[in-house]
Amino acid sequence: MKLAVLFSGGKDSVYSAYISKRMGHEIVCLVSMFSENKESYMFHIPNIEKTKKQAEVMNVPLVVQKTKGEKEGELKDLEMVLRIVKEDYGVEGVVTGAIESVYQASRVQRICNRLDLECFNPLWQLEGEEYLKELIKENFETIIVGVFAYPFNEKWLGRRLDKDFLEEVKQMRGKYGIHVAGEGGEFETFVVNCPMFSRELKIKKKRIVREGDYSYLLEVEAE
Repeated sequence: MKLAVLFSGGKDSVYSAYISKRMGHEIVCLVSMFSENKESYMFHIPNIEKTKKQAEVMNVPLVVQKTKGEKEGELKDLEMVLRIVKEDYGVEGVVTGAIESVYQASRVQRICNRLDLECFNPLWQLEGEEYLKELIKENFETIIVGVFAYPFNEKWLGRRLDKDFLEEVKQMRGKYGIHVAGEGGEFETFVVNCPMFSRELKIKKKRIVREGDYSYLLEVEAE
């Protein structure tokens, strides 16, 4: 089946694309929503423009849709771009990286129903610890580009999701209630290499932005 991937550049969307391709589907395009609203209800914001570099090393066309990020307006923008890629690329289904968010999954499903598209959520209800173990086993190289909850701080930015990271967040889960895979919004990620990439992306520049208590972003330049 010809699929479009809702693509943020973080671990969830990239791994969902990987699983879909491994299942024998054809990834014909990536769709990235560039939101003006940092508090978007639907879409990942940190380093979203770097999806252009990821698409290059994946050798998959990237379709960008800008949105103001208003609660219902961003859904209309998403439906508009999916209607376009259905026509332009012959898309038959849409892949999401939803794991536990009923808000996100249900709204994409409704849009797909209206457009007569299949909706694939390959990570749905995947347990966090098992998920990170899979990422590590499948040679996904992923870095932290945002932290938004205690006890995370700026020292976590740029860290790789590896076995040491997994052991630390497992301990934090028991002590602070942190979701191991960041599904509670505790952290955001950016994939620098994986089996779908032709080469590793190199991080040339980094800038840390403090947004509040226990809230830090890492802005990166990748090439």
